[in-house]
Amino acid sequence: MEQKTPSKNNWLMTIWRTIRVPLLAILSALLVGAVILLVSGADPLKAYAALFKGAFGNANYLKRTLEKTTPLIFAGLSVTFAFKAGLFNIGAQGQLLMGAITAGFLGFAIKGLPPVLHIVLALLGGCAAGAFYGLIPGLLRSYSGAHEVITTIMLNYIAINLTDYLADGPWKDRSGTNVIARLPLIEDSARIPFFGPVPVGFIIAILIAFIIWYMLERTNFGFEINSVGLNSHASRYAGMKTKLLMTSALVVAGLLAGFGGSVETLGVVGRFQPGFNAGLGFDGITVALLGRSNPFGVILSSLLLGAMKGGANVMQFDAKVPHEIIDVIQSMMLFFVTADLVIRKLFRIIKDTGGEVTLTAGWGQK
Repeated sequence: MEQKTPSKNNWLMTIWRTIRVPLLAILSALLVGAVILLVSGADPLKAYAALFKGAFGNANYLKRTLEKTTPLIFAGLSVTFAFKAGLFNIGAQGQLLMGAITAGFLGFAIKGLPPVLHIVLALLGGCAAGAFYGLIPGLLRSYSGAHEVITTIMLNYIAINLTDYLADGPWKDRSGTNVIARLPLIEDSARIPFFGPVPVGFIIAILIAFIIWYMLERTNFGFEINSVGLNSHASRYAGMKTKLLMTSALVVAGLLAGFGGSVETLGVVGRFQPGFNAGLGFDGITVALLGRSNPFGVILSSLLLGAMKGGANVMQFDAKVPHEIIDVIQSMMLFFVTADLVIRKLFRIIKDTGGEVTLTAGWGQK
């Protein structure tokens, strides 16, 4: 008897089952946004055309879009990695801030280093700061049962206030013309360069996404992380060190978020300034959910949100649309992709378990 092999149609159907809910969520959010635009007296077609133009219309617009996309990839990967272990990393914002300010400090405080060495050192410092900030909730989750949602939310507030203090205190820019809370400009040797309109940080983010995919799908460590996320009790029974794995997952998540904050400081802003990184860690949750907790999906969803953020100003000026409309559309995307029952009812999609995302292993579970 001839052995059957997976056909191309089956392969395409598998891809479609994975991406259909996010795609329909995006479409539904854009339709809701169009209704809001109509009610506010704006032309939806003109507004969305201006949004696309502002995101990809020329090299400068593309550069800005990729700058917006880069930290979103890191934040999305951070939340995704925690998702895989059944953990909900709300703390990506705090981890990103710790990475951003540490990289900023190393960027201006160290002088005389060759550019490559200075960039690598600042990036490693930012990654270490983010990893340490992920280690704290990891240990609390694994060894005391304190839920990571609560601990990471509290740590976010600590990070916000700590970075505000450092930016307006011991690390403040003391130059005569500066009167606001921010660090001095980083040295030129610490600046991440560009290849034309493409930031090197964006290229690094793509490479890191491939590394995370390989780690999760092709290594023993990734297999154990996925196993813990699916069923920590069964994983413990199988001999896996579940406490160590959950702690490691949040450490890696913190490292990725800190990496994103470092790239933002060294490659975009040029210094740490409170408020410039606001919301990026929380946007990582939207990115991870839209990307179905898949590193490649994270790249695409980050590019979508980066394009929306990058094109918002042009849409505002050309189509006379309030900037807040972008936030509304982004929020609707998050609503539709998380409340996917709405999408399944609207588009009559039969529920399957192939693309489901486990947000958390449960309260009090060790």
